Parts: sequence; structure tokens; C-alpha cells
Amino acid sequence: MASPPYRPECSRLVRICVLLGALWEIRAEQIRYSVPEELEKGSFVGNIAKDLGLEPQELAERGVRIVSRGRTQLFALNPRSGTLVTAGRIDREELCDRSPKCVANLEILLEDKVKIFGVEVEITDVNDNAPTFGTEQREIKVAENENPGTRFPLPEAFDQDVGINSLQGYQLSYNGHFSLAVQSGTDGIKYPELVLERALDREEEAVHHLVLTAFDGGDPARSGTARIHVTLVDTNDNAPVFTQPEYHVSVQENVPVGTRLLTIKATDPDEGANGEVTYSFRKVRDKISQLFQLNSLSGDITILGDLDYEDSGFYDIDVEAHDGPGLRARSKVLVTILDVNDNIPEVTVTSLTSSIQETSSPGTVIALFNVHDSDSGENGLVTCSIPDNLPFTLEKTYGNYFRLLTRRTLDREEVSQYNITVTATDQGTPPLSTETHIILHVMDINDNPPAFSHASYSAYIPENNPRGASIISMTAQDPDSGDNARVTYSLAEDTFQDAPLSSYVSINSNTGVLFALRSFDYEQFRDLQLLVTASDSGDPPLSSNVSLSLFVLDQNDNVPEILYPTLPTDGSTGVELAPRSAEPGYLVTKVVAVDRDSGQNAWLSYQLLKASEPGLFTVGLHTGEVRTARALLDRDTVKQSLVVAVQDHGLPPLSATVLLTVAVADSIPDVLANLGSLKPSANPDDSSLTLYLVVAVATVSCVFLAFVIVLLALRLRRWHSSRLGQAADGGLVGVPTSHFVGMDGVQAFLQTYSHEVSLTADSGKSHLIFPQPNYADTLISQESCEKSDPLLINQDVLEIKDPNLLQVS
Repeated sequence: MASPPYRPECSRLVRICVLLGALWEIRAEQIRYSVPEELEKGSFVGNIAKDLGLEPQELAERGVRIVSRGRTQLFALNPRSGTLVTAGRIDREELCDRSPKCVANLEILLEDKVKIFGVEVEITDVNDNAPTFGTEQREIKVAENENPGTRFPLPEAFDQDVGINSLQGYQLSYNGHFSLAVQSGTDGIKYPELVLERALDREEEAVHHLVLTAFDGGDPARSGTARIHVTLVDTNDNAPVFTQPEYHVSVQENVPVGTRLLTIKATDPDEGANGEVTYSFRKVRDKISQLFQLNSLSGDITILGDLDYEDSGFYDIDVEAHDGPGLRARSKVLVTILDVNDNIPEVTVTSLTSSIQETSSPGTVIALFNVHDSDSGENGLVTCSIPDNLPFTLEKTYGNYFRLLTRRTLDREEVSQYNITVTATDQGTPPLSTETHIILHVMDINDNPPAFSHASYSAYIPENNPRGASIISMTAQDPDSGDNARVTYSLAEDTFQDAPLSSYVSINSNTGVLFALRSFDYEQFRDLQLLVTASDSGDPPLSSNVSLSLFVLDQNDNVPEILYPTLPTDGSTGVELAPRSAEPGYLVTKVVAVDRDSGQNAWLSYQLLKASEPGLFTVGLHTGEVRTARALLDRDTVKQSLVVAVQDHGLPPLSATVLLTVAVADSIPDVLANLGSLKPSANPDDSSLTLYLVVAVATVSCVFLAFVIVLLALRLRRWHSSRLGQAADGGLVGVPTSHFVGMDGVQAFLQTYSHEVSLTADSGKSHLIFPQPNYADTLISQESCEKSDPLLINQDVLEIKDPNLLQVS
């Protein structure tokens, strides 16, 4: 029967099954290897491929590798041979120290099956370390009188290896005086000891040289050596002796730290260590150790801390000297501290008054204090003083107590607070002092009235001021304090123009500011006298008065007022007369005006604003005189109208105007002939009045002409002389002025130099006046004309039914 055909897939499957079974068995066991330390890198540890049941080439195929845990890798896989080798030199002592067993664990990973296998590698020890001593040479001092059998410890050796390779014993070189004894401790460590076998003689041999050897049990064995020098020490049969039984020294308390105080000295006749003396304090106290330092070799005592006489003036220091083996000698150092003036006096205030009334009597106690100085002698004697310019004095009482007293009565307004410096000074060299400051407040009493800064005050306020306007601030100072210095202001009660002063002004009681309660008028009153009282709030209150003159300043609030010519109350028109024969400069009339203001607000100037015939008349800038600027011509109309403006010099200027009517005619008949050219009145009563006026004027003219002829001879010479005198003076170019009533029922004012005729409805009151001559710069009123000596003629025959006044000039 033929065999079935060979199928590779089945063979591979069988091999995998067999391999998995083998791996299962391997996983159940721990792979262990053993390797000595100190092998070279790459040394064989074990056949890991064989132990895993794999071929070497399968290690890479299956992803076999060592899993690292972050530590230094000690082993590595050789993929060619399939073995585990060392990754470097392994030092067992470094890895496990002195542990009896040293094991390194690692894990092998099969990546295709994700299997982990543990591998344990034991590191075995080799004798690679020799025993070593901590020191190569050790000196042992042995007194020459030591007894045999005395043991001296020797240095120990140490071996890093373990087991048989570790330290096994010691050997000592031969010496007739010494032998070696080895003691074993509970921990198994061996301790070598040097044993004195027989007495020593320093004079025979001062130093013995020995060699101590330590060895282990390795193969080959290793060893280490140490040289032992045994020095014989002379017998100490003499103790040190101080040069003085007691040392006395004095030092000032202010010596600097580090100063050498003294040097103590002790001697020892022995040789070597027996004769080497060291020094120290005996029964040393903390205070001594903080202040003094003793050099153990030289015996110098130096200052270690600050000395203070006030703390302690004397120190008793016990010192001792001892040689090497320990024989001792004792002595004393007595230190006296000398006082220096290094403490300032201290002032302690026992009782203190911080404030005092300014009226307190002299001798009032301000403070009680004590002075103290910790120094001694003159350094502790203290004197106290205060500045001489202060009103205080010091008085010594019991012991070192002093009292501070007032020397005189104090005045708070002079000095309200005193900073009293009390100086305490000792009598040292140089003297030291301290200052204590005592603050004393002087309490105020109301002993000063308020005082104004001026004996009297003057204030100015422009008129037409707004109500409530501030006029002046008056301040009174009171040198007191508190309520005693709180000043209030008031006005004394009085009346002015039958009204109380409180209706004109008021004063702020707290600030002293004066206010106007009404608007003042300069033209009503120009000044006001007040009395201001300043009172403090003390108990009892004090006050003082001061006078205040309040002057009202003028403002340009009044327009010029024209006094002449005045406007008639009956609506008539004023007319001035200018003869046609008047020469240039002839005085036609004069505008008289006043201004109720004052100063430049009342300075008036006159100006011709408008004229029906320009260039015919001029107006004096400051006099208001209306004069002819040229000779009158026949072509000039009888009626000339002029507008004159009167202006003051205020800011801003104010002005008024007046309308003048000038009749140009040589005589009254000419005027009457041309009356029809004047402006007629629209009133019917004025027409009848004109008729009566014409009849009256014609009658009067006839009577007047007759009378003039009679008196012409008498007046001609006088008039002629007057004209010559006026011509000689150069200023008599005008004629006087008088009143008359115009033909249209308008009152007119005509000027003439010769006569004045007054006609009234009552013939018994009509008269004819020959006034005195008027000059160009003089304006004579009707009253002045009546006071002259005219020739008065009653016109009883003239009767006019119209009750209106008729005046003809």
C-alpha cells in the first residue's frame, strides 16, 4: 500500500504543537545561570536558545529580547549563537556589597507569543580584593612604667570580598616586648590588640617599630600591612609650678575687645609631654568665659567681651596649668575694673504737669524728676540746668530730686507752649550730659480784647450799587485762643436821615464783611459814618470799637439839566432877538445847564448839532454862549432854528439838547412885521390871543416911541459912554437878555440892551423897566432886573381881556 504524499504544512503544524508544549514546560521552570565576577565583556553566561528549545536563528524571528527595567543592563543576547553574554565587567562588590549571595534577575520576552521568561544569574565572588587598613601608619604612646599585660588596640583591616576570600587573620612582626592578640566580636569581626609582654625602658629603646599583616583565605591569598610605631613616654614625676601664687591686674572698663590683660606662666622640669604645660580656667563661670579668654599654650589672658564697671568692678579667676599626662597646678588671677565716665546721666520724671493757666502765680510746680548716673566718684556727680531765657527755675529737693518751678507769671499770647530742655551733666572727664524735653502748654484766659488792624477804616462804594454788594472786610485779631479768640462783629445802633443804619448796611457777624442793603445815591448823600464793634466769645466777653467812614462814589447817572432857556409851561416857543446889524461874535443868548453829578461827570461841554442856516451861529464849547459867526445879511431869514447839545464827561457820557429860535430883526416893529412868518398855533384861543397881542404891541409901541423921544436925550450920553467902555474892553459885543411872549401865543425870550416892557392882562401890574447893562458873559435873571432901579410906569389904560401873560422885550 502506498504511503500518503508528504505535506509540509502538516509537518510545520506538528512542530509548532511540539514547540508550544515545550514552552509550556519551560515556563513552569526558572532558568538559572551562575557566572563569576570580573569577566570580560561578551563572556558566555548560558545558552538561552537551547534552554528555550529554540534554534539560534529563531531568536530574531520570534522577537526574543531582554526586557529592560531602567537599570544598567548587565547581560545581552548574542543573536548568532543564541547565548546570553555579559554586557560589561561585573563587580560583585559594587552590585551586592558584602551580601552572601548576589543574584541578578532579568526577563526574556517572546514577542510572537507575548511570553515572559525569568532568568536568574548568580554572581559568584572571586578574590579580587586584598585586606586594607584605614591608615598605613599608626603611632602608639606607651608610658615607660606601664605594667606587663597591658593591651593596646591596633588598627583593623577590611576586605570587600566574602566567604573564604574575606579577612581571615592577622600577623605581627617579631618583638620581644610585644605580642599580638586577636579578639572576635559577636558579629564575627576580628579585632587585633597589642599586648605588653615585659617592662619597657625608654632609655634603652625609645621607639619600637612593628608591622601588622592582615590576610584573607583566597587562592591565591591576598594581604595588607600597617606600620606600628610604639613610642615610649617618659614618666611624669613632676607637676607644673606657677611663677606667682596670685596675679593682680587693673584695667579700665573701656579697653577694647582683644586687648591682652596679662600672661600667666608655669614651668615643668619633665621632658617631652611631661614638661609641656597647657593652661585653662578652673571652675569657669559663664560670666568669666564671656569676658576673658585664656590661650592654652601661651598663657595670655585677653579681653573677650565689653567690661562694665557698673556691672562688676572685680573678678576672681581660677586658672590651672597641666602637663601632658595630667599633673596640675592652680593659681588665681585677680582683675580690678577701673571706672571711666562712660554712662550718661539718667533723668526720670516722677511727676509732670502738661498744662498751666497763664495767670498762675510764680513758684507753681511744673515737674518733679530724679537724676542718676551709674558711674562712681566724680563721674557720678550730676548737676541739672535749664536755659536762662525761660521763665522757669530749678530747685533741688531731697537727694537727687529736682523741682521745676515757674519764675514769673506766664502770658499765653507771648508764648503758648514751652519746650523746656533739662540738661543733666556729670563731672567726669570729659563730662557727659543728657537732655530731657518737657512740653508745657499755657492755657488761655480771656485777657485780650479783639484788636482791629487800623485805628479807623475808610471804604468807598459807587452809587447805584446792587443790593447785597460787599463793601469792605474788617478783621479784628484776638491773641487769645479757642472761644476767647472767636470774634463776632456788629454795628452800633444809630439813625441816618431818620432811618436806622441797619436799613442801609449790615455786617457778617463771623467774617466782618460789610454789605449794602440798598442802592446808594450820591446825589442823596455822599458819606456815612459807622461804628463797628468786635466782641470775642470769652467769659466775660471783651470788645473793641472802630469807626468806619463810608464814602459814596459818584457815577454818571444824571443827564445834564438845561436851566436856560426853559421850556414854557403853556407850550409857547422861546425866541431870541439878533439885530441884523450884529457883527461877528455878537452874543445872541447863552445856554445854561447843570449836572447833578460831580467831578468830570459834571463837566459840561456845548455843541451846535443843527442850524437852519449853517455857519451863521457858533456855540462856546465850555460857556454855552451862542454868538454870530459872521455878519447878518439881508438874505438871512428872520426865523433861525438852532439845536444845541449839552454833554458831560462821564463814562459813558450823557447829553441833553435844546431847541433855540432866533429872530433876526433890527427893531421890534421889524419883528412884529415878520411875526406872521413864525409858526402859527393850531389852538383857536391862540388866534384871538394873537389879535389882542398885536393891538397891545401897537399901543405900547406908540407910547414907547413917545417916551423914548423924551428920554433919549437923557440916556443918549450915558448909553454912548457905556458903548465906548464896552468897545474899549473888547468883550462888550452883545446885548442883555429879557423875556417876551411871541405873537403865536408861544412864550419867547428876546434880548435887548435898552429896555424891558412887561404887559399883563391886569393893567395895574404892567410896567416898563430900564435895566442895568448886561455884559456878554453875564446872564441876569428877572429877579436881578427887578432889584435894580428902573423907571416903572403903570399902564392902567391898557386892558386885555385874555388872562394870559404878555411880555415883550
